[in-house]
Amino acid sequence: MKLGLGRVCRAVIVAPHPDDEVIGAAGLIQALRRRGADVSVIVVSDGAASHPNSPTWPAHRLIAAREKESLHALRRLDVGRGAVTFLRLPDGGLSTHGDRCRDALHRALRRHRKPDVLVGPAATDAHPDHRAVALALGQFRFGGRRLTYQVWPPQRRMVVRCRTVSLSGGAAAKRSLIRAHRTQLGAIADDPHGFAIARHELAVFAHPVERFVEERR
Repeated sequence: MKLGLGRVCRAVIVAPHPDDEVIGAAGLIQALRRRGADVSVIVVSDGAASHPNSPTWPAHRLIAAREKESLHALRRLDVGRGAVTFLRLPDGGLSTHGDRCRDALHRALRRHRKPDVLVGPAATDAHPDHRAVALALGQFRFGGRRLTYQVWPPQRRMVVRCRTVSLSGGAAAKRSLIRAHRTQLGAIADDPHGFAIARHELAVFAHPVERFVEERR
């Protein structure tokens, strides 16, 4: 069943890492902007943990690059720099610094004009940073619609009722947006333990039909 967006004028998309906003919600962002809705994006972590041992990509360079990648991809979805907030919390440490994550995210959300819909990661996501952000969002007082997206699959198969949004341009368009995040696709080669999205993961992430769960109040 398609996700109804007819009454949405303002939306806030929350991403645990730079790239999750595109992987999880590119189609939703595109659909909202084409309807004339205001879309703001909050990226919670700094993304520096993807290549912690790279001698040529120290943390400050990697953080700057990952933010630039997110801004580039979002610009293609008609979301400008002024609508994007980077909280720069420690990548990989959101679950161990839960209070800091909650407080920083809540402060950022309160600075936004009251949105109609708040979008963030699912509490069942396999990544602990994603679950920490989901918990912080769940603790935020909000009377509008709440939607969640899944990036990394849960450890146990769960049956949930989803609403869908399709990205115009199909899988090729989604793949192109994800490839804007070059640091996560093998561009950094001097960290043997660094992260790179595998080919089979990219194929899954690039699926043009995005699924959202609408949480009940």
